[in-house]
Amino acid sequence: MTAPLTIRIAERAVPTPRGRLHAVEWSPADAAAPARTPLVLLHDSLGCVALWRDFPDALARATGRRVIAYDRLGFGRSDPHPGALPASFIHDEAREGFRHLRAAFALDRFIAFGHSVGGGMAVGCAAVHPEACEGLVAMSAQAFVEDRTRQGIRAAREAFARPGQVERLAKYHGDKARWVLGAWIDTWLAPGFAGWTLDDDLRRVRCPSLVLHGDCDEYGSALHPRRIAARVAGPASLHLLEGCGHVPQREQPDAVLSKVRHWLAATAAEDAGR
Repeated sequence: MTAPLTIRIAERAVPTPRGRLHAVEWSPADAAAPARTPLVLLHDSLGCVALWRDFPDALARATGRRVIAYDRLGFGRSDPHPGALPASFIHDEAREGFRHLRAAFALDRFIAFGHSVGGGMAVGCAAVHPEACEGLVAMSAQAFVEDRTRQGIRAAREAFARPGQVERLAKYHGDKARWVLGAWIDTWLAPGFAGWTLDDDLRRVRCPSLVLHGDCDEYGSALHPRRIAARVAGPASLHLLEGCGHVPQREQPDAVLSKVRHWLAATAAEDAGR
């Protein structure tokens, strides 16, 4: 029987011109792990490293790869954001926070793995850094502004207006909680954001892509994963998760880990055969 991997966990503060980012790395104590391309996790609109919970550890164990997650500026344990998010914030992350993270961890190669809006940012990372991005995992990602997405956000706005709900966010974001909530709701519901799409970045994604989406996702229909898989320039594998909502890594973690592990193995086999 194979002994379970030992995972070493290390925290790091990543300096940027606008403030420090909080990052955490999960490293398997396996001689082969350093040679494998690491996965970088990009969180959702209300997320942070802590809200990935045990998923990064499980991902490192399932793949035998380093896993790095970070709090975007304004989120979690990173420094406060200096202002409002511009309409270009999804595309901008590849050139801002992610670029500094990549430099701090000396990531010559990486696999971008994003959830929800982080999935859109992962697409941007693959598009902006094509020479270094070996793979893209877009999970529950939005590719455009859909009525279903806005309806879900309006429902969340009502829920967070109830007593004690913002305090739940403060557990993870501290004094930044109201900014985090406003950055999500105000940006996505702004009239000027209605025409946003991922299309320009998708056309520049050349690496293999794994697109995962729950068929019961309350923030986006199956139009999103189908659009992503159809418009990337590289090969794409699309999986709709039956009976799954917006947070597959929490609702169906075993299915997510299995699909990621098999996709990585298939991608490596294809590369070896070239």
